Amino acid sequence: MQPSTIQLLRLPFSYFLMPVFFFALSFVKDTNIPDTILAFIIIHLLLYPASNGYNSYMDRDTDSIGGIKSPMQPTIELFYTTIIMDAAAIILSFFIGWWFTAALLTYIVCSRLYSYRRIRLKRFPFIGYITVILNQGALMFAMVYYAAESIGDSQVPLIPLIAASFLIGGFYPITQIYQHVTDKEDGVQTISMLLGKRGTFILCGIMYAIALTLLFIQYWSTNNINSFFILQLFFVPVVFYFLKWVVNVWKDEKEANFKNTMRMNTLASSCTNLAFITLTILKHLG
Repeated sequence: MQPSTIQLLRLPFSYFLMPVFFFALSFVKDTNIPDTILAFIIIHLLLYPASNGYNSYMDRDTDSIGGIKSPMQPTIELFYTTIIMDAAAIILSFFIGWWFTAALLTYIVCSRLYSYRRIRLKRFPFIGYITVILNQGALMFAMVYYAAESIGDSQVPLIPLIAASFLIGGFYPITQIYQHVTDKEDGVQTISMLLGKRGTFILCGIMYAIALTLLFIQYWSTNNINSFFILQLFFVPVVFYFLKWVVNVWKDEKEANFKNTMRMNTLASSCTNLAFITLTILKHLG
């Protein structure tokens, strides 16, 4: 496999999207361990990398993209690799269940429509934004919950499912904040471009605030408010860095660059992953 193909699949970027997986897992009452492991492999080692690779094949970026400072140029091998990975994900998904397979196919189709040159939903700030947060948020939460829950007739909790989309809604625009010039040259108008760098921070703050409010309601209504306060302990470093970064960008918008964005993404993903993993462990110990 060519070095460019390996790089542009952006396997490490899956780490930034793992919080939704562990978030959903923290609400599962009776965990089906084999299906949970299989779902993790399908989503993070096949589905996300294939989506990233296809996006890179269509975009042919020359400047920094998520997780890569200096992207190589894609070859046709990358395109065929994404097809093989999608096919493998679909085949493996049947071992979990038809609903999981249907949701997986929905994600793949939306991902392709988002990037495909002749349609390219990412060109449109609102449609592109909604496509991402619904698929990487609500749909992914439902997929993980369905795969992990061993009780077949258990319903997906609605409030956390909605909160998952708001969490992604607060994360995704930040990943676009340093790409305004490149996106404009490519004929793409992202939600971050539309709002500007300062507006992007405001939107992300609002989306996270809504997500936390929904989580408070969920934990309060289920007599599990301690879990909410445990989450806040893990979020302290994220909030501190976010506010510090906001102040710096307000002084100099050049601070909204690739380096600081990757620092924010790494810190937020690490703290959030640890938070929901901790809640999952405590749930099983309780």
